[in-house]
Amino acid sequence: MSRTIYFHHSARIFAILFLLLIFVTGLIFLGAVSVAFANIGFTPMTVFLILACTLFGSTINIPLMKIKTVVPIIREEYVRYLWVTYRIPYVEYETAVTTVAVNVGGALIPSAVSLYLLSKAEPLMIFYSLIGVATVALFTYAVAKPVKGVGIVTPAFLPPLAAAAIALFLSPAQPQIIAYVSGVLGTLIGADLLNLSSIPKLGAPIASIGGAGTFDGVFLSGIIAVLLVGL
Repeated sequence: MSRTIYFHHSARIFAILFLLLIFVTGLIFLGAVSVAFANIGFTPMTVFLILACTLFGSTINIPLMKIKTVVPIIREEYVRYLWVTYRIPYVEYETAVTTVAVNVGGALIPSAVSLYLLSKAEPLMIFYSLIGVATVALFTYAVAKPVKGVGIVTPAFLPPLAAAAIALFLSPAQPQIIAYVSGVLGTLIGADLLNLSSIPKLGAPIASIGGAGTFDGVFLSGIIAVLLVGL
């Protein structure tokens, strides 16, 4: 017996509701970013410029160098003898080229913001921030995973949790700058720079510092870390 499933709303209504959900989620995200940057001393106009440049810059990769590596590829050959087919595997070696690039939105802009904050900070705050960067870098290096054909993949929420924790430990009264700088630079160093030696083994056509795989880790680490210490 066939059954007819009746939907109270048409597909057009579902599409409108889905777009509305995306819009509301975007507003919440922009609001969270604005609050995070406001907590570290930026004006609303500066926040808008940083966010716009970051999102636009996330599509731009600046090539730095090319790395060539020999990759073994297993192939198969079939030989038929006396009505029996034999499979003979053999190995061929091909040269793979990986372009190492730096992502503008995921590396350069967050790093520039971090350096600006450090230039305005007191010597003790700079010292604490450097400790935070080293701590988060080591932690991120431990959890980052090189994925063949993709690059270095970093869990999005672990580095900011580490950055927020070390910032609150070092300076409970003023943890915002430490949290942001540690989240950004620590993630960038731990995920990408400390894994440069693994790039030739990945076989990816492009390895972007601060790009795919770590853009969410670098960009969001600073934002989420500041929001966490604000709680």
